[in-house]
Amino acid sequence: MATLREIKRRIVGVKSTQQITRAMKMVAAARLRRAQENIINARPYSRKIASMLGHLLKIEKNVDLPLLQIRQPRKIALVVLTSDRGLCGGFNMNIIRQVEELLKNDFKEQFETGEVYFYFIGKKGHDYFKNKNLNIIGAYPGIFSKLEFSFASGLVNELSAKFSKGEFDRVFIVYNQFKSIIQHILKVEQLLPLEAEKLDEGEEELTADYIFEPDKFQIIQRLVPRHLKAQLWRSLLDSYAAELGARMTAMDMATENATELIHSLQLTFNKARQAAITKEILEIVSGANALKKG
Repeated sequence: MATLREIKRRIVGVKSTQQITRAMKMVAAARLRRAQENIINARPYSRKIASMLGHLLKIEKNVDLPLLQIRQPRKIALVVLTSDRGLCGGFNMNIIRQVEELLKNDFKEQFETGEVYFYFIGKKGHDYFKNKNLNIIGAYPGIFSKLEFSFASGLVNELSAKFSKGEFDRVFIVYNQFKSIIQHILKVEQLLPLEAEKLDEGEEELTADYIFEPDKFQIIQRLVPRHLKAQLWRSLLDSYAAELGARMTAMDMATENATELIHSLQLTFNKARQAAITKEILEIVSGANALKKG
């Protein structure tokens, strides 16, 4: 059985850890409010531009644009969004397991021929896969500490250029979509080529007879890169908000567990101290009786 000093030292250690987890929960909660506002503000624009583009592609048939070309999926690019720090529950491992599942099932043939290419946004995903002999083209740690639209814009430009040159046949984003503080949804979304039939899903059908100026093709030509940048930007905001929600939930549970552990250790400490006092009393009584007999 542990001594009183050891139990007391454990209680002090758990209390110190509890202070850290409580502070981390408060920091995540404060950052989450702003992250929620950002993703809520970004979603309407992202949905509307997708709906507009989808409507135009339904009207204007046989649009010849490089980013709309559907080819045999021989070369796959995966943009994997994880966090830069841990202590956020299963947030990162869910993404990692999903990527491994994609490589084993959906992209097994391409993976075996070495035609799967990776972009890792966030430190944790890159740290896990960097020693697994993968084709890592880009690694971007520290992005979420200062998230800017210019990063999303630059990455989309690079992906679009490589897709147009035939270096990629499909580009997918793997990320956690923010649903609520306690819930995020694992997503695998195709970024390139654009899937016209999925662009305006869930949106109200546009039935008005619009006059387009300039012509529809030029509008589509301008909307496509804007849509791609909006989609990647929304994914980044979603991932960051989901990370903060996961960290807040994990730290809240850790704080509660620490409270329970402190209570359990305190009971153990009290029992051990009571046993020590009882033992001392018995020794004193035994000594007193021995003196009387003597």
